[in-house]
Amino acid sequence: MEQINWNKVREYLNIQIANLPKAPMQVKKFSEGYSNLTFLLKIGEWEAVLRRPPFGEIPPKAHDMEREYRILAKINPVFPLAPQPYVYCDDSSVMEKHFYVMEKKKGIVIDDVLPTNYEKTEETGKSISNAVVSTLVQLHSVDIEKEDLIVLGKPEGYLERQVHGWIKRYNASKIHDLSGIKEIEKWLLDHIPTSPKSTIVHNDFKLNNMMLDGNDPSKAVAVFDWELSTVGDPLTDLGSAVSYWADELDKYTGLTSITTNPGFITRREFVEQYALQSGRDVSEINYYLTYAFYKISSILQQIYYRWKKGELDDDRFSNLDQGIQNLMDMAHRAKNNQLL
Repeated sequence: MEQINWNKVREYLNIQIANLPKAPMQVKKFSEGYSNLTFLLKIGEWEAVLRRPPFGEIPPKAHDMEREYRILAKINPVFPLAPQPYVYCDDSSVMEKHFYVMEKKKGIVIDDVLPTNYEKTEETGKSISNAVVSTLVQLHSVDIEKEDLIVLGKPEGYLERQVHGWIKRYNASKIHDLSGIKEIEKWLLDHIPTSPKSTIVHNDFKLNNMMLDGNDPSKAVAVFDWELSTVGDPLTDLGSAVSYWADELDKYTGLTSITTNPGFITRREFVEQYALQSGRDVSEINYYLTYAFYKISSILQQIYYRWKKGELDDDRFSNLDQGIQNLMDMAHRAKNNQLL
């Protein structure tokens, strides 16, 4: 945080955003590490969130703040749970890396612990579950043709490109062959289903990328982390959301979730509720769930590969190989219709 000249940022905001209070600007870091950096900006009663890439060298095309900004500018008007973007800046005299500033949403983000604001009852678990499903359905109900959102991606052939791409990424970062990996890859390539009509695809839709009302767990107030969003097959979002929806019988995967608590719906119920509310055919959901577990394990494999090479100095990654193998085992179980 000390590498940023916040006075210059404040001067830039004074020019770009009308009627800011004259109070000093306070800054609080939300996150740090190898992902994008997020800061809370507060000037008097005015609050906003600033997003920028991490410090140091970053791969080409990675951490594209301009794309994030443009995605939010297109999606917020038709899906207000996406924060409203205020301003984008690529002026290196203001900050050494490009950044954007967006609306600050107010509520609660749930990870693996139920917040004290909520009663620890089965009804709370049910309310949170229903909020997640209905929010995903709401996102996928946006008419991308009517709202001119086709420009966010290339929906034709989306699923096939994703499957081939993640298989390529996994094999480029593998350290040793995992049990049954070739069987999963062949099955994914041989059984690519026909996609339903394209929608917005968040590409990382899960409970802890949402914000709920602080007093009402049934009400979603925000959806975050839109940098991977595009347009394509909505069932990839469903598969991803369900793969993160942990069950108490799951082996260690390195993924944490509160969904094992009483009252939360099961994976099967998640899929059934989505199908009922959206009207989509989910008969191929085992394919999408298999792909989701394979994709998550591939993401973790890339991190583990970098850790083994010494590019990442964080002992938390030392046992990722166990989680990766268990995720591949989950992919096998999904393929064999043993999870739903």
